[in-house]
Amino acid sequence: MSQGTEAETLYAAIEEAARLVGASFSRDKVWPILDAFRDTLTDGAIIFSAQVDAGQVGDLEYTVQVSPGTEGPYARALANGLLPRTGHPVGTLLPDLQEIVSVDDYFIDCGIVDGFKKVYAQFPRSLQKVSRLADIPSMPRAVADNAELFARHGLDEVALVGINYQRKSVNLYFQLPSDVAGDLAPKTILSLLRELGLPDPDERMLAYACTSYRVYATLTWDTSQIQRISFAPMPSPGLDPSALPARIDPGLEQFVRSAPYTYTGERINASAVKWSPVGDHLDLAAYYQIPPALLKVFTSNA
Repeated sequence: MSQGTEAETLYAAIEEAARLVGASFSRDKVWPILDAFRDTLTDGAIIFSAQVDAGQVGDLEYTVQVSPGTEGPYARALANGLLPRTGHPVGTLLPDLQEIVSVDDYFIDCGIVDGFKKVYAQFPRSLQKVSRLADIPSMPRAVADNAELFARHGLDEVALVGINYQRKSVNLYFQLPSDVAGDLAPKTILSLLRELGLPDPDERMLAYACTSYRVYATLTWDTSQIQRISFAPMPSPGLDPSALPARIDPGLEQFVRSAPYTYTGERINASAVKWSPVGDHLDLAAYYQIPPALLKVFTSNA
């Protein structure tokens, strides 16, 4: 299948997923991104996601693994007018990160309403200590300021960095050690939330967060305060909406059960519980495409 055809096929799948959640869809928002990245599409992961946040779904996000090409995903987004040029440190963070880390995989993250948002750089084979990432010149000072807090709560090694160019923020994705991944102690989560000044969660949210294999924090250049803390269980087949720690509307339930996908077997779903000073919410996702090795990991843990 040609890359041009892949872009058209992916476009149709995004449109179908948007219809399932009832989000407004416009070709003018989606196609320019897929067209700009059509020659970097890979056989890697593609994920559709939406938020449950005490209201209707306003956007559908699609995260697409891409090859870096000659210029890298951020430079390509700039060259194609998908992002404005900026003198902010967010614009130099990816190349600065590449100076010290051998990146295994790149992803772009976009919304059907908000357009191009983020670039993810993943390096699970060379996990990075917070202290090393804090030394990157363009990294938010908040990373260094919270290094001791992260260490106190066992958040030591980072497998993925997400750079949000619209919100000018950074996500650090901590890989939990194998002996606690999927079985976090409730007191560990409660201690972290309390130190961040966040209210105790209800029992269902807390129990769900205890099954996480990754924890990620959102930070900005404007303040040392951690903006959001999130807990993500391992993606798995056959997500049961009734087992979720929050009620979801019928459209989102239909998305979870019916989102298009390209691989054999059951649909792989993912989720994340997120806390911030304004409240908590739940992200739900469906994998549209998964490389065979990753599919084996997700199904072997079911």
